Parts: sequence; structure tokens; C-alpha cells
Amino acid sequence: MNYFSKLSGWACCALSIGAMACQPACASIVMDGTRVIYQGDKNEVTISLTNKNPRPVLIQSWIDTGNEKATPDKISVPFVLTPPINRVDPNQGQTIRISYTGTPALPADRESVYWLNVLEVPSKDKNSADVHQKLNVVFRTRIKLFYRPEGLPGNSNEAPDELHWRMNGQNVSVQNSSKYNVTIFDINYKNSGVSSTANGKMIAPGATQSFALKNTGNIEGLSFNTINDYGALINHKAKS
Repeated sequence: MNYFSKLSGWACCALSIGAMACQPACASIVMDGTRVIYQGDKNEVTISLTNKNPRPVLIQSWIDTGNEKATPDKISVPFVLTPPINRVDPNQGQTIRISYTGTPALPADRESVYWLNVLEVPSKDKNSADVHQKLNVVFRTRIKLFYRPEGLPGNSNEAPDELHWRMNGQNVSVQNSSKYNVTIFDINYKNSGVSSTANGKMIAPGATQSFALKNTGNIEGLSFNTINDYGALINHKAKS
């Protein structure tokens, strides 16, 4: 087992233990966005991190294909991330660089999605009298990484307007005819929430998904919120 898998395995254990603790805790590493957009005509994309903890933290970063339980040493992605491991001092920043290698080549006719992981391990205060009695909680932040090939028709802001909706009794189906991934935050009928299964669902280019409704209605009264490139909610009217 290499260093990556050791660190990740220990992190999962610490998170499980931390969930049982009754003391408040929060992540100290702050990222400068809620998602990463990699434009295909760029050599790399950078993400800025800041340590808000009064003590230094060790961070490990990696990219996965969608399986959040996979360890970095078992993952193969067409990206190189540097630095994969680094120490960040208190109130200091760190820049992560992501480069697309092209191996294996990603589709050129639609957007692809991966996940960026940032695991933070806080340091212990060796001068504390009860250092051995304190629980050292590890935090992991995981956000979407979108690879957007050069020359795609339309744009991500217009993609929600290319969703086609169809009512079917207690269900509604939606087809994404755009070349972009669309994340639906919620679905509403006449300003009342009608689907609890839609929250945070991402619809891939060309894909169709169905959602259960709490009540029936018609397309004219259906609206939905999507999450844009900046993490903001945008409201739309459903169209057939």
C-alpha cells in the first residue's frame, strides 16, 4: 500500500469516527469556487485554496471518475494534478494546477465530468496537555470538474433551455439535448416543490432522467432551478 492509499484510508476512518463525535468542527481549507470548468483550449486550469486554520494543515488532492470511495492509487484519469500533496501554513494559500493529458482522449462533441477531491489533515498541538485525548478530524471537499471541449455548439448558460420535459402521471421525464451537463437543484409546480428526487441531480448530454412527482399537473406550470458555472441558482420554465 503506497502513501496515497494509506492517507486516504486513514481519512475515511477518521471521518467515520468524527461523525460520532458530539463536538462542532468545520473544514479549514476554503476553495475559490464550487466547481471547476476546464476549457478545452487551455493548457491548464488553476484552483486557489486558503487555510483558515490557526495551525498548518496537510492537503492531498486527486481527481476521480465519480466513485467517491475509490482511492487515488486505483484511479486512472486523463489529468495531471500538481502538487498532489502539500502543507499549507495558517492564513496562507496554495494553488493547484490541473492539466489535461489527452490519454485517454475525452469526447470532443460533448462535455465530460470528473470530481476534484481535496483532503485536509490538521496538525496537532503538541504543547496541549490533552493532545492524546483530542479527536483529530479529517475533512474532504469534493467538487465537480467539467472538461469542456473547444468548439461545442451553444453554451452552458443556454443548456437548461434545451431540456425537454414530459409529464407521465406521477412522474416527469426530462431529456438533455444539449452538449453540456445540467445540474437540477429542484423542480416546482406553480411555486410549490413537487419532486424531492431531483435535488442536485445532474443530467448528462443526450441523457434522459425521470423524477417522481408529489402531485400531477401540466408542463405550463412546471419550473426548475439549475446551478450555473458560478454555483448560482437560475430559474427556468419547463418546455416540452
